[in-house]
Amino acid sequence: MKLTFLGGAETVTGSKYLVEASGMRILIDCGLFQGTKNLRLRNWSPLPVPVDTLDAVILTHAHIDHTGYLPVLARDGYRGPVYCTPGTAALCDIMLRDSAHLQEEEADFANRHGFSKHKPALPLYTLDDAQRALRLIVQREFDVPTPLNDELCFRFLPAGHILGAASVVLCWRHTVLAFSGDLGRPGNPIMRAPMKLAHADYLVVESTYGDRLHAATDPEEELAELFARTFARGGVVVMPCFAVGRAQEILYYIAHLKQTGRMANVPVYLDSPMATGVTEVYRHHLNEHRLTVSQAAMIDKAAIMVRTVDQSKAIASHHGPMVIIAGSGMATGGRVLHHLRLYAPDPRNTIALVGYQAAGTRGAAIAAHEPTIKIHGEYVRIRAHVETISSLSAHADYSETLNWLSAMSPAPTQTYITHGEPAAADALRRRIADTLGWPCTVPVYQQTVELAERSALDNHVPTAVAACAYAARPAES
Repeated sequence: MKLTFLGGAETVTGSKYLVEASGMRILIDCGLFQGTKNLRLRNWSPLPVPVDTLDAVILTHAHIDHTGYLPVLARDGYRGPVYCTPGTAALCDIMLRDSAHLQEEEADFANRHGFSKHKPALPLYTLDDAQRALRLIVQREFDVPTPLNDELCFRFLPAGHILGAASVVLCWRHTVLAFSGDLGRPGNPIMRAPMKLAHADYLVVESTYGDRLHAATDPEEELAELFARTFARGGVVVMPCFAVGRAQEILYYIAHLKQTGRMANVPVYLDSPMATGVTEVYRHHLNEHRLTVSQAAMIDKAAIMVRTVDQSKAIASHHGPMVIIAGSGMATGGRVLHHLRLYAPDPRNTIALVGYQAAGTRGAAIAAHEPTIKIHGEYVRIRAHVETISSLSAHADYSETLNWLSAMSPAPTQTYITHGEPAAADALRRRIADTLGWPCTVPVYQQTVELAERSALDNHVPTAVAACAYAARPAES
C-alpha cells in the first residue's frame, strides 16, 4: 500500500491523501488550498495524479479545505463515487455551490473594476462544475463498512468537528490505515465528542492546534463581555465567521445570552446565505448533534437572516450598536469584506475573530494587528478594536488530541502528523513521541510512503471487512 500527501502537509489547508492498493487509487479528502499565494497557486496546477486514474474519493467532512477541489476534479473528468456521511452530503450541497458562486462573483468584480493582473480574471471553477461534482456524491452512514473491492473496505466514525464530520478507517486486507479527519472537542455545546479509535496499523492525524492548549475560559462569558464593551461605545461588532459549525455555535450563545438577559436586545444580522442554509440543515440532522428540537429552533431566531445582496447593503443604513456575523471565517472573501471596509476604520467598533486564521489570510493580518488590510484592490485602515476568542475552536488542542490517541492499542506502526502549520505539526510530533512513545513523522508535500502489509496472524481477522469492523469498534472509555 502507498500513501502520498497531496495536501494538508506542511500547511493546514488543501487536505488530499492518495492511497494506492490492490489496483485502486483512492483520494481521502479533496480540499482547496487557502492562505498564502504560493499555496493558492497550487489550486490552479493539475493534480499530480491523472484524474481518470482515480477510483474513489472519501470525504472526512464538508469544509472547503477538505472538499473545495471537488468541482475541479469533476470538471477535469472524474466520474467515480464521492463517499461521505449524510450530514456532509447536505452541507456540501450548500458549500460547493456557494464556493463556486463566490469565485464567479469575485472574478466578475475584478473584471468590472480592473484590479486583476489577469485579462480576464477567471474563477477557479463555476457553478456548473460544482453541480457536476455534487452528482457524484454517494452517502454512507456512520459505522457501516463499505467494500471498495475484495481487499479494500472503509468505515466512517464520528469525529465531532462539524455536522457529518468523520474519521475514516480504511482497511486493506488485514492492514488498517486510519485518518483522524478534523477532530472536535469533548465540551462542544452542539457536537458530540469524537469517537475514539481502538486500533490502527498506520495513522494520519491532524495537528491544527498541535502546539497549544485552548483557554480554559467560558466563550459565552467572553462574548458577553465583548458585546457589552462595544455596545457601551455605541459600536458595531463585525464577526468574520465560518458558516458551518462556528456560526451555529455563536448563535447558540447569543440566543442564550439574550434569553438570560446578559446581552442587550440589539439587532444581530447573520449576513451569509450559506450559514442560513446550514443552520436549517442542523434541524434535519438531529441525530448527529446534541441540540434538541427547541434548541435548534432557538438558534434560528437568534439573528435576522440576511439572504439577498440588497438586504446586505441595507445593513449599512443602520447605526450601532449591532452585531454583524458574516462569511468568510478568515476574511478571504464574501460579504464580510464589505462590512470590514465600512466598519474597520471606526475605533468605536470591534472586529471579533472567533476561529482559526491561517497564515497569509486577511484574518491572520487582522489578528496580528496590521495597520491596514487590502480589500478589493484598496488598503483599509484598521482602527476598530480587534479581539480574539480562541476558546470557540472546533479543533481539539494537543491535550485533547493526545487523549483521543491514547485509546489505541497496540500503538500504530507509524503515525503521520498533517493538517497543521509546520510549528504546530512538529510540536504534536514531539508530544506524541514523548507522551505515548509512538514513532511518528511530519510528511512533506507530495511525499510518498510505503505501508507494509500486516499478516492475518497478527490481528486474527481474515478479511478487509472484518479488519474494518475490528479497528472501528469503539475504544474502551
